Amino acid sequence: MLPQLESDYREFHAHPELSMQETWTAGRIEEHLRELDLEPQRFGGTGVVAVVENGDGPVVAYRADTDGLPIHEDTGLEYASTARGTLADGTETPVMHGCGHDTHITVALGIARLLTSNREAWSGTVIMIFQPGEETGEGALAMLEDGLWEKLPKPQAVYGQHVWPNLAGQVSLSAGTAMAMSDCLRVTVRGKQAHGSQPEAAIDPIVLAAFMVTRLQTVVSREISAREAVVVTVATIRGGLKENIIPDSAEFTMNIRTFSEEVRADVLAAIERIIYAEAEASGAPKPSIEEMYRFPRCYNSPQHAEELESVFASAIGEDNVALTEPATGSEDVGRFGDSIGVPYVYWFFGAYSEEKMATPGGPAGNHSPFFAPDEVAKTLSTGVRTGIAAILHELQR
Repeated sequence: MLPQLESDYREFHAHPELSMQETWTAGRIEEHLRELDLEPQRFGGTGVVAVVENGDGPVVAYRADTDGLPIHEDTGLEYASTARGTLADGTETPVMHGCGHDTHITVALGIARLLTSNREAWSGTVIMIFQPGEETGEGALAMLEDGLWEKLPKPQAVYGQHVWPNLAGQVSLSAGTAMAMSDCLRVTVRGKQAHGSQPEAAIDPIVLAAFMVTRLQTVVSREISAREAVVVTVATIRGGLKENIIPDSAEFTMNIRTFSEEVRADVLAAIERIIYAEAEASGAPKPSIEEMYRFPRCYNSPQHAEELESVFASAIGEDNVALTEPATGSEDVGRFGDSIGVPYVYWFFGAYSEEKMATPGGPAGNHSPFFAPDEVAKTLSTGVRTGIAAILHELQR
């Protein structure tokens, strides 16, 4: 199957699409599924689902995400993306599969091929979910709101996995909390516009935003216990159109990662207090704080995760499997299980050669313009092996 997997991977890598705009991607996935005599269904616009039925038995779901990112690819690969897309605000942007979702699509299609070509080896029902919009937290909700579990058999467990910058052939998973909650905020700072030569007539929102950004760095270092894992990142800031005009507003966006609801509430309260207080100290109008989106905590069933540790050890070797601490990244895969109260497990598989792992500073991580597996065959093979192993284990429960 490897030649087919590598061909699929290159094709999907070269044709990324932005979140909730995965029109070509969804259509191509459907073509592959129809070749396997499956009947794909649409949920949430560009979400695709195939139900693989094979007699009586348990029902298990497997999920892969499909969207790309607004990144200009700089990998130098012959099949590198030259795709362009349009963001929600109308801005045109290059698009890249900088988080590895092309790998996830390819692995899921490989699993579907194994299931349909080896029906004598299993019985039950497997629901293959190709989810859009993971990067913006929209996709899982859109599919659920479109009646996913009202129209399809409800699984007894949900599985999924993510490629990341680790050694190809190796897998890691967490028992319990696996990934953080995430809150994304947009802050609009309001001031008073004036000529750049007359700052006394203005309330400068750029200076004010700078004070806010600086003070927000103290939330983690001075307000939260060092025993808690918290990340507060200001990732974009913009304001003004000309060098000699003090504008009337500025804007910045934030991303917050936490692992408990209590700490999350404390962090968000501190952020709000600082932003409002800095505005008041500057005599500025009250800023607005808008929630753009949020991700729930990803919580792996401890029982299922511990079982999979042994299952994966049998599939790819004990030395290639490790239980790890939670990742500070976030995922919406858990919504599929949480929405119907069933357990789920989400794990990680590596993408790089030993040579690449030894690169000074480490290999490129997810969301980098340089991210791409250099051990493609081994990466895809590991993903398919662990994915099918998890599914077959659940079907035999």
